[in-house]
Amino acid sequence: MKAKLAIVAVFIVALAVVVFFSFKEKENPTKDPSTPPVSGVASLSASGKPREGAVEISMLYGTEKKDWIEDAAASFAQQHPEIRVKLIGKGSIDAEQAILDGKEKPTIFSPADSMILNLLDSDWQTKTKTNILAGGQGEDAPQTLVITPLVFVAWEDRAAALLKSSGTTIAWHTIRKAVSSPQGWPAVGGKADWGFVKLGHTDPTLSNSGMQALYLMALEFYGKTGGLEVGDLLKPNYQAFLKDIEKGVQKFESSTGTFMTDMVRFGPSKYDISVVYENLAIAQIENAQGRWGNLKVYYPAVTLWSDHPVALLQGDWITPEQKQAARTWIAHLRSRPVQEKALAYGFRPADPAIPIKTGDAQNPFTKLAAFGIRVDIPPVARAPEGAVVRNMLTLWSRTIAPAR
Repeated sequence: MKAKLAIVAVFIVALAVVVFFSFKEKENPTKDPSTPPVSGVASLSASGKPREGAVEISMLYGTEKKDWIEDAAASFAQQHPEIRVKLIGKGSIDAEQAILDGKEKPTIFSPADSMILNLLDSDWQTKTKTNILAGGQGEDAPQTLVITPLVFVAWEDRAAALLKSSGTTIAWHTIRKAVSSPQGWPAVGGKADWGFVKLGHTDPTLSNSGMQALYLMALEFYGKTGGLEVGDLLKPNYQAFLKDIEKGVQKFESSTGTFMTDMVRFGPSKYDISVVYENLAIAQIENAQGRWGNLKVYYPAVTLWSDHPVALLQGDWITPEQKQAARTWIAHLRSRPVQEKALAYGFRPADPAIPIKTGDAQNPFTKLAAFGIRVDIPPVARAPEGAVVRNMLTLWSRTIAPAR
């Protein structure tokens, strides 16, 4: 009898111990080291959860720089646990419209280039009669994070035909002649079995690179490097030029990266030449070699920077504490270590003190020179005013855009 009582007693004690430790584990859970951190949050505690009392700011940014931004956020989280950064990646034009419509209320906005900031500034003033961007040269004025130019990516034999017809650089006038001719490639000295010329650029109402392509077409037509006016867009001869070029685009994609992926995957059966950001070309150009011939980068006579500006918005939803935290985050993005890391992602640092070419064997501006990547680039056009951008998009939507 005593033995049975002893066994029961031991069982009850063991059960109590299990219940006790189970309760403690729920009260103070231990994080599994294999559990990923919270997505989009740059300030985490040791347990991987947002720190209590941290100031939260949000950054709405163009997805072209996603990998670099997330890398920078990881180091920022270690250095500034008192600040929590929520990252929201979105196409630049969609992001601008989301802010205008009140669907997004970020602390910081960083589109692909200043054209989008100019557009937001113009649209916001029209809608609210107030400023959304800080003006002048104060600490909250927009600053450049990283830069990358717009380039052509083309199969080398196709590019050779275009260059023979246009000179030292691929010109939009030559592309117009090639894509609008019923003869196809033979119209510019290409082979008949190449068929019609297949041009790729994104839908300019959805993607920044497509909008940049439209702007460069207009600048070449008028022989300008800036100063495009709304009246220039209304002239019939320019509109005919635009329509002819756009005949060569079979489908206006929403993502610039789609062109590079499809050029590598399908070769010249889908695209002969595309308009992309230099950093995207850098990311994929090696993968294409030997599949369908040589794929190379070609710089237009006048290009356009995607200068990836970062702006602390002047919205009434932003507190003084958030503004100060945002300034700290922006300073981190512009710090030398973070700027130097931009090179690995194919971007040119905004900091002029950081050299483009380095001794690193993996530096893409050295490693990929044989594929056309250059340190020196052609003249860069000035970004247009917001009203010009809005009317450029309106013209394209009325005359070119496919039915949706």
